[in-house]
Amino acid sequence: MTDSIASLVSSLSHSFREVPPAAIPPMLDCLLASTGLSPSSVFSALFDNFPNLIQAAKEDGKLNSDHCTGIVSVIGALCYLLKKMGANQEALQSFIWKGFIPLMTMGPEFDREFLNQIADLFFDVVAKTNSWEVLEASLVPFFLSSLRISAGAIEKEELDATEWGVEVNNLNMVDKDYDISLSGAFPLPLSCHVLSLILDAALQSLQAAPAPELVNGCWHAEKCAANLLWDICSMTKKLLLQSLEHRSCAIGFLLPIIFKAFIANYSFEISIHRNPHIFTRNSFFKEIWACCRTLFSLGSLERRDAYGVLSLYLSFFSCSEISGKRYMSDGEEFDIKTEKEFWNEIKRGLVNKEGLVRKQSLHILKRVLCVSGGSQYNSGFSEDKLQRKHPGHGMTKRELWADKEAKSLGVGKLCSVAELGFNSQQQWEAFLLLYEMLDEYGTHLVDAAWNHQITLLLQFSLSHDNFVSAISRGPQQTQMETFNEVFSWLSILWERGFCHDNPQVRCMIMHSFLGIEWIKYGACAKSIPESFVLGPFMEALNDPVHHSDFGVKGVYSSKAIESAAQFLLHYASYLDARRWIAFLINLASLAKRQSFGRAGLMGLAECIASAACGIRKDDTHDAEWYKDASPDKAPQESSPERSCFDNKIELLEVLRFIIQSSKQHFNPNYRVRVCGKVLEAAGALMYATDVPLEILLSFISTLPREFTDNGGSLKVGVQDWLLGNRKNHAVNCYSIEAQLLKNLHDFPKKFVSHQYLIENFDDEDLEAWELQAKRWARVLFLVIEEKDDLMPILLFIQTYGLNICKQKNDMEWLSVKFNILTLSLVQEIQVIQQCSTKCSNRVDLLEAMEQSSIAEISAIYKLFADHFLSILDEMVSFANLSCSIFWSNSAMENTVLPGSVRGRLGGPSQRRLSNSMTTTVLQTVTSIKAVATMLLLCAQCQSDILLNSLTFLWKFFWKATASPTCDSETEAEVHIAAYEALAHVLKALVPAFSAQALNLVKENYESVPPPIKDQALLDTLILSFLQNVNDLLALGVMARTRRAILLKWKWLCIESLLSIPFYAFENGVHLEDGSFFFSDVAVRNILIDTVESLENAGEDSALPMLRAVRLALELLSSGRLYSAVSSYSGVGTQDKQMIWQLVHSCWILHVSFNKRRVAPIAALLSSVLHPSLLSDDNMHMMNGESGPLKWFVEKLLQEGTKSPRTIRLASLHLTGLWFSNPRTIKYYIKELKLLTLYGSVAFDEDFEAELTENHDVRIEVSLLAKSPDPELTEAFINTELYARVSVAVLFNKLADLANLRESSCENKDCQAALESGKLFLLELLDSVVNEKDLAKELYKKYSAIHRRKVRAWQMICVLSRFIDDNVVGKVAETLHIALYRNNLPSVRQYLETFAINIYLKFPALVAEQLVPMLRDYDMRPQALSSYVFIAANVILHASKAVKFSHLDELLPPIIPLLTSHHHSLRGFTQVLVHQVLCRLLSPLDSTSSEIKHLEKRCFEDLKSYLAKNSDCVRLRASMEGYLDAYNPNTSATPAGIFVSRVDEEMEFECVPTSLMEQVLNFLNDVREDLRCSMAKDIVAIKSESLIGEDPNSTEILSAAKKEKLLELPKDAHLDFQKKITLSKHEKQDSHFVLGNRETYKRLLGMETEDDLLNELLKSRSLAMEMVMGNRQQFILVASFIDRIPNLAGLARTCEVFRASGLAIADTKIVADKQFQLISVTAEKWVPIIEVPVNSVKHFLEKKKREGFSILGLEQTANSIPLDQYIYPKKTVLVLGREKEGIPVDIIHILDACIEIPQLGVVRSLNVHVSGAIALWEYTRQQRSQ
Repeated sequence: MTDSIASLVSSLSHSFREVPPAAIPPMLDCLLASTGLSPSSVFSALFDNFPNLIQAAKEDGKLNSDHCTGIVSVIGALCYLLKKMGANQEALQSFIWKGFIPLMTMGPEFDREFLNQIADLFFDVVAKTNSWEVLEASLVPFFLSSLRISAGAIEKEELDATEWGVEVNNLNMVDKDYDISLSGAFPLPLSCHVLSLILDAALQSLQAAPAPELVNGCWHAEKCAANLLWDICSMTKKLLLQSLEHRSCAIGFLLPIIFKAFIANYSFEISIHRNPHIFTRNSFFKEIWACCRTLFSLGSLERRDAYGVLSLYLSFFSCSEISGKRYMSDGEEFDIKTEKEFWNEIKRGLVNKEGLVRKQSLHILKRVLCVSGGSQYNSGFSEDKLQRKHPGHGMTKRELWADKEAKSLGVGKLCSVAELGFNSQQQWEAFLLLYEMLDEYGTHLVDAAWNHQITLLLQFSLSHDNFVSAISRGPQQTQMETFNEVFSWLSILWERGFCHDNPQVRCMIMHSFLGIEWIKYGACAKSIPESFVLGPFMEALNDPVHHSDFGVKGVYSSKAIESAAQFLLHYASYLDARRWIAFLINLASLAKRQSFGRAGLMGLAECIASAACGIRKDDTHDAEWYKDASPDKAPQESSPERSCFDNKIELLEVLRFIIQSSKQHFNPNYRVRVCGKVLEAAGALMYATDVPLEILLSFISTLPREFTDNGGSLKVGVQDWLLGNRKNHAVNCYSIEAQLLKNLHDFPKKFVSHQYLIENFDDEDLEAWELQAKRWARVLFLVIEEKDDLMPILLFIQTYGLNICKQKNDMEWLSVKFNILTLSLVQEIQVIQQCSTKCSNRVDLLEAMEQSSIAEISAIYKLFADHFLSILDEMVSFANLSCSIFWSNSAMENTVLPGSVRGRLGGPSQRRLSNSMTTTVLQTVTSIKAVATMLLLCAQCQSDILLNSLTFLWKFFWKATASPTCDSETEAEVHIAAYEALAHVLKALVPAFSAQALNLVKENYESVPPPIKDQALLDTLILSFLQNVNDLLALGVMARTRRAILLKWKWLCIESLLSIPFYAFENGVHLEDGSFFFSDVAVRNILIDTVESLENAGEDSALPMLRAVRLALELLSSGRLYSAVSSYSGVGTQDKQMIWQLVHSCWILHVSFNKRRVAPIAALLSSVLHPSLLSDDNMHMMNGESGPLKWFVEKLLQEGTKSPRTIRLASLHLTGLWFSNPRTIKYYIKELKLLTLYGSVAFDEDFEAELTENHDVRIEVSLLAKSPDPELTEAFINTELYARVSVAVLFNKLADLANLRESSCENKDCQAALESGKLFLLELLDSVVNEKDLAKELYKKYSAIHRRKVRAWQMICVLSRFIDDNVVGKVAETLHIALYRNNLPSVRQYLETFAINIYLKFPALVAEQLVPMLRDYDMRPQALSSYVFIAANVILHASKAVKFSHLDELLPPIIPLLTSHHHSLRGFTQVLVHQVLCRLLSPLDSTSSEIKHLEKRCFEDLKSYLAKNSDCVRLRASMEGYLDAYNPNTSATPAGIFVSRVDEEMEFECVPTSLMEQVLNFLNDVREDLRCSMAKDIVAIKSESLIGEDPNSTEILSAAKKEKLLELPKDAHLDFQKKITLSKHEKQDSHFVLGNRETYKRLLGMETEDDLLNELLKSRSLAMEMVMGNRQQFILVASFIDRIPNLAGLARTCEVFRASGLAIADTKIVADKQFQLISVTAEKWVPIIEVPVNSVKHFLEKKKREGFSILGLEQTANSIPLDQYIYPKKTVLVLGREKEGIPVDIIHILDACIEIPQLGVVRSLNVHVSGAIALWEYTRQQRSQ
């Protein structure tokens, strides 16, 4: 029996693999019936063999489909036998543990479909036998436990307390052998999958069973489903809050079956701890929503999964279903629409940066709103209403295109509420349409729909039935809350538009937003979310794309900025005071939180100012803000007033930061506007007394001085704010002024008073005090209006100054602060004096200052001078006492340095002294500095006190320059401090050098020993000082940083000492005969020492060293100053080695330092390229090689090509030097050419900022050689043009000088000027003819070659004045070569101007050269046009003596050109001839009886024709003003070249539009209009044939064509290579030939004579027919493509893949050479169909009727990826335009849109490449079939 059973099992197993699964049950029934075996015995036999079957499958390696099919068949047999056995729990449990679970362990080796089949078979058994209790006892606990282990919830307290809540080890397993292998956790996805299948089976069993059966026997299924659902729900909540894998399993497996269960049943009864409970979907939904809220707060990945959960929830439960059902058993039904947090998360998702999150949010929103997923929406307007509302007039091409697209989208024009309705559902559709457009559609579609729909949304959103009402949370919602919601949704659209990838879309959205008339919406504007205004809106305003007009013509604003400011003004006006101030603080704080560009920062400042002024519309708000602004009221801690006080401080600090941020943009005009707006905001927000004085001083100090000093544009505004001069405020401005003055008056006492003991201080403390005092002094002089306001300050100075020596030792630090205070006052007065002097020298600034202001400045100066004079003796005494530190050796013992000094490795250099010694030294330096500055201020007063002070300072100078011994670091540091004080002393003494000072110098000179008396007055002092400093440096006891500080003071002192002779001469101080300030030897020694040190100069020393070089060279030059030095030998050839060292060192210095700083560059130029060196020829050329100056200039200009600032300053200085010494120009022809052809960046804002702010920069630039034309220099110095402008100005002035040769003013420079001009002219002419780049004839417009040509010929025009009889022949020859060559009109106009000036200057050349050129009619039309222009202007501008002779010579050869076949030459000649005839041909008197000459009558008629002909009139009208404005004389001057001749903007090299360009533009426009008109006619004719076709006529037409083909001559079809189209005359000729029958017979005989050739042609014809006929049924429509390379490439692709046709807009393009070059004869093989753009729609409709599927290759919301689309066999594929894509009216008739999946950053393919990919995919699919 056992053997028979075994053979039976083997036979069955083999049979199961051979038959389909459906045949297994009948097979088993037959077996049971025939053998008599019981189902249990057969089951046991098969089941015992089942492990062997699995093991055999595993041994074969990877499971294949045969193994899987066999296993499924066996499982099917076992399950059928189990059903036959009935409710056999033992067999069922055995199958679970030995069959089902082992198979589940093999899950990773099977696919999911296989597992699903096994599970379906088994659960069908459970359902049929009602054995759910078996699953409850075994399978369900097993997989729940596995799931808990995978989820990490293995603790007992975490296990749910349902009845099967037991662990896997306690399960009743049939075979304990499986205990070990199954005790671990299953893979998490597998466990979730099996549990979901069990629950699904239980639910299906419940649904399938009828109600009585459910009551009687199927309650086990219900119990199992309910308990399992409870456990799955519990595990789902835990899994959602764990890792990504856990969440994926919960969302992918568990949630779908849970939602499915709750669809069928609202609640389930479960048993927990044997107690019954009701589990409802309401409670579960609430818990899931809580999980989602937690996920939203965790991160981006968690947010995605939360959206996935919500999307799944809404896909099972639509909101209409939920809101329509109410179950009151556990309260009101949970509706997610009522959750505010839900809508907030949707909004956040819609503006998320990740595209996937946005799509998920949009999908959820659509589900909530019950909107279909389609991308096409309707605005709700009927077509006839739209037609009635359509304006149609005055629209641009872009607007017409947008209007057309809008109609195809169903988007209506703006309609009034009274006429049309727009319900909430349609509003949501409009919202979704706009949102999807921004994410999915092309730019043109957004442009088409945006303005229409956004206006409608705004308009209808303020009605009662707005789109937010559709998602309203209840009747308790107020109207304002509804408006807030409306604008929060609209802000999502605006935000998405602001951050769109396409800049055009961003501009359009911003323009649309700012174009809204917010006034119409009243207070609703405040409903716009503040987060949107402060976030996306301000970020968008920082986008440069919105500010294309920013900075144009010096206007630093834009339409976007102005509109944004208006919006903020309106927005802020409806905010209450406290919300308003918080909003302003947040708005201003944006400057700290994000980086703003130039336009963005200006926009921010404008918006702040506008928002700050907005609140002033409401006086109640204003009163609330200013109610605690009383100066006498001190805010208390933790009070509302204190909060307001802190807000004002915070606001002013943020505004100060904005002003500081504007400094990085340099341009003074830009900065003054930013500062003005910030000041306007501050003035609108608070009074100056509302914040502490320290905060106010810090804010004012941030404003650039040039804006607030005398003549500054912001001075009045600052003063008005400080003094409280504002209107419409309740606070008295006099109290504000009084309070501020009181605070300023109290400042000095608080500043110097003893608040806390300071034993020591250092340089950092001193700098902080100086900064504080300077800020105070600046504001003080801004506030005072009369002298009485200064009396408290003057009284303080006098009181403390007279007692300064009486201070106790522990209070001596107070004197330092007092000295700082006096220094700040003196320095502020000096600044005010400098500003008033500057204003008095400039008329424009003088007008801004009143005469009374100048008088007040003088009075203030006198007042302070008197008071300082009264304390000067005390100050001198105090300084004298303090100076003992410098002369006392006992105080200079080495002491231990503080740790802060010893351990410091970087940062500012600190003094290497003890703390106490540092304090003493700083006090001494400050006191001496105070005395020196006071003396300078009081220098004009006559008093003995001044003499005492002067004596003290000179004695200090002599002591400091003495030679003390020094052998320690401490002594060296004290000497450094002495030299620091000396530098300040000399800075005060030297500018005020007077006769008294000279007497003191002489006294000192007479006191020196006799051997030294023979030297000059200052030799001993300056040489001993130089020697002492050098000895100190050589000592080697100082740190490197301290050596740099010593060198800084050294060179500052040297500079001041060398300046003494100049200031003495300026102040009227003269030496007696035989006395000198310096000897020649001393100056040379200083110069040598300076030159040797230049190479290693530090940044702080560079400027004073260069100035010292310049001063030394100035002193050594002969005759420069009277009695300055003992001899004036100058720097000659004997010093060439020193000059070489000078230029080398200066060059190294220039390269190593920052080239962007103006002052060092200017000082370098004026020092090295000194006028005293220029006259020596050896400085330029020496033995045929470059001399030192030429070498330096070459290096400088070579480096300057990379540094625009360097080359501009060099151009300014060099041209000034060359003009003063024309004889040197011959050495620098190459450099002049480089300057002429130079071009770089157009504007250097930093340059202007440095000129405005930096005093040293202004001084150094003013010392450069003066330009020959200051006006042009001022206009162009900061442009790329200046290099060549300066050269042009130089030679224009040299030409004036050369013209003086024959006058009484002639000198040697006149001839040098002429020769240099001719030399440079010939050099440039040779370059433009022979140099490779400049002589090139083919070049692109605006290219580098084009620019260089323009620059060269501009300069040649200027040089035309230098042509004389000696060079005119050579010049004319070169000119004719250049004229004959091809050049753009912008270049030719300069050649023509040059030629005109030559012929005007040399009239004899007209007949000799110009007339023969005009008669050469075979010349190039371009060259001939130039000669016509030259001839016409020679006639018009010649002198009276030769005018009519030129007319006789030149007009006859011009007249024939009026009939030229070349249209441009003909039109050009007509314009010029008309001009000549109108000017020179006098009108004839019709009443005169005089007989008119034939010639005169001809010219009269010609003139009349040209004057009246409509085409000629239009041509002349298009260039009105050009001929009248042209003057060849002024056009060859710098002003004529670089300043516009006609009122137009010229951005390209200052080149005006030439007359020839105007003619060409006119003719091209006319030709284009004609071409468009003809094209429309042709399209209309071709469209008629397509539109007029009857759908039923296709077959008839096809048959007719076949008949026509049959009627053709026998061999006509063989001529497939050429298509012959006969002309009219050729047809006549052919008729004559063919009409002669004899001739025709002979021809036929010739054709049929060679049978072999005939057969060959036949075979070839058949092959061709086969090739042409065997094509794929694929038509590519490329009518929207206009670029030839793309069309040719598509033709080639269509032929390669044998497409049946290519449709293009115009088949004439096939004849284009470029097309044929790319297509490589493909056009001869592939059928090309002509389908004009306007006929594409009709063509596609026709093809659709023929059975073709119409597809579009376009990215849309519903497009299908190319790899997922199955092509129909008959396909028409439409390609869109390269930029705009497929028009919307075509998209509507497409059957589908396909897109090519793209993975890279660049998300677009060339249209040819896209078409080729799509065609290959079609071909691949057809081949695979």
